[in-house]
Amino acid sequence: MSAILNISQIDMVFPTPKGDFTALKNVDLKINRGEFISLIGHSGCGKSTVLNVVAGLYQATKGGVLLNNKEVIEPGPERAVVFQNHSLLPWLTAYQNIELAVKQVFQQKMSALEMKQWIEHNLHLVHMEHAMHKRPDEISGGMKQRIGIARALAMQPEILLMDEPFGALDALTRAHMQDSLMEIQQQLNNTVIMITHDVDEAVLLSDRIVMMTNGPEATIGEILTVDLARPRNRVQLANDQQYNDLRARVLSFLYEKQRKVAPLIGKISQSKNSNETSNIA
Repeated sequence: MSAILNISQIDMVFPTPKGDFTALKNVDLKINRGEFISLIGHSGCGKSTVLNVVAGLYQATKGGVLLNNKEVIEPGPERAVVFQNHSLLPWLTAYQNIELAVKQVFQQKMSALEMKQWIEHNLHLVHMEHAMHKRPDEISGGMKQRIGIARALAMQPEILLMDEPFGALDALTRAHMQDSLMEIQQQLNNTVIMITHDVDEAVLLSDRIVMMTNGPEATIGEILTVDLARPRNRVQLANDQQYNDLRARVLSFLYEKQRKVAPLIGKISQSKNSNETSNIA
């Protein structure tokens, strides 16, 4: 597989009334085309900040992001974002919400008929063609999120960025959405970066799980390769030893290693700064 995205040694510093706050420190990650990457960590570990830098909503204080060897400096349709809140316009139908995004990207490239067929195709991908003429207040939370995913997919992004897309859903709806996402990703071979707090979700969906240390100066503490065969069946995996071992390793990082990794990174950073100061002197 070839690398499509290079997150290169980024720092993210925010000014505050009490001085600069370093949210991210030396975050370095290469992502291959077609990979499903989960970012996991405790609240405040900079997961959303990483996603926002990749989306072009933030500019890194140091380092940068390359997509297909081109620097990311602003938002673009090649990076579609699905938020925890569906973000649908309430006065538009499901079809019209997707149409709005399609027109922004393909107005000069598709005829009216082609756009109609493309919108219907993406509604079919998320099994929502039956609700295309309903407004958001007429459908369930899970259905709204399906429409949000269809809208993102309709932009034909090279990278699909997902910020806890199923976090507000009940357990059963969440499981159905996870299954749908696996099905879509298998069909389209999208590159996906997803933020999650759910260990089972991360193991079930991911090719690699990127585990973040606690902030401030959050960074990548460990990367776990999930080499479970696809397609994946959650019922079969429930008693799979490899699945449970992977799950245990993520839990171990989050609740045991986390306490050891963060201070160690801090010491390395202090030592490096000390050496740099010594060299300057």
